[in-house]
Amino acid sequence: MHFPVAGIDIFPLVPPLVALAVATFTAPAGVSGAFLLLPFQVSVLGFTSPAVSPTNLVYNIVAIPGGLWRYIREGRMAWPLTWVVVAGTLPGVFAGAIIRLRYLPDPRSFKFFVGLVLLYLGGRLLYEMTGRYAKGRERLRALEAKFRERVAGLKAEQRAKVASGLPAEAVVRTVRFTPLVVEYEFWGERFSFSVPVLSLLALVVGVIGGIYGIGGGAIIAPFCCAVLGLPVYTVAGAALCGTFLTSVVGVIYYTLLSPFYRGMTVSPDWLLGALFGIGGLAGTYFGARLQKFLPERLIRGVLGVLVTGLALQYIYQYFCGGAGR
Repeated sequence: MHFPVAGIDIFPLVPPLVALAVATFTAPAGVSGAFLLLPFQVSVLGFTSPAVSPTNLVYNIVAIPGGLWRYIREGRMAWPLTWVVVAGTLPGVFAGAIIRLRYLPDPRSFKFFVGLVLLYLGGRLLYEMTGRYAKGRERLRALEAKFRERVAGLKAEQRAKVASGLPAEAVVRTVRFTPLVVEYEFWGERFSFSVPVLSLLALVVGVIGGIYGIGGGAIIAPFCCAVLGLPVYTVAGAALCGTFLTSVVGVIYYTLLSPFYRGMTVSPDWLLGALFGIGGLAGTYFGARLQKFLPERLIRGVLGVLVTGLALQYIYQYFCGGAGR
């Protein structure tokens, strides 16, 4: 099948199958597959125009809603956290799209930027295997173990879905929401974070996401857990919501900018992005089920080595003058 926007010819089952494999492998690590799908499009498919960034955002739009609805239904959405993330990332996406089109239209420079982002993500995954990281997460691990134990008990006793049986303390409850501090309760414990700090981070993540073509959940979620000390059960929903909304806005913005950049392909390849999204939607489901059968350290370790290796390859190509695929 020919994809005119991407300028490539490929068997139509390849995008969903690749996205299925990527999402199945990355979902157990709590990482979006979008950050790996873009290198696949650039280096394997040869989709190197700026349109690859919004096409990657289309993947998020198709793949995320199912998981997002589950978090909302289960009452695990920390809405103040969500709104801070969204308010910070949206302006960043606008700036990121302009930077992408004006300063990074060249495939070689763009791949160098992608390499830097992947280097951070790979380093982060490898760091999460260390004893120092594990020690800092002792409190959160105890909370997560308690949560999983209670959920398993409810399923065994009631044979019902999680959403219909969670006790009140397992639902996020906002305690304080001010321009400076947000505080909420989850599972009988209180958590808080600085609004200005998270807003600044979200702005930076929005810029990166707008350039790269990812919503930013893979960057902001680990920061919220490791630095702000927030439980992953409340962060994941907020990160997903932020990724979804910024992806929608990013795709619209890239499309609106298209008439102003007639010398390059800017609008997304909707069909290609949708095919990736369908595979990602299924892969996220299978990955979530696979998680309980694989050790977390193994998942993060393999993924961290893979991502770091890809990042170093892109950076090496840039400094050695090889545009390469």
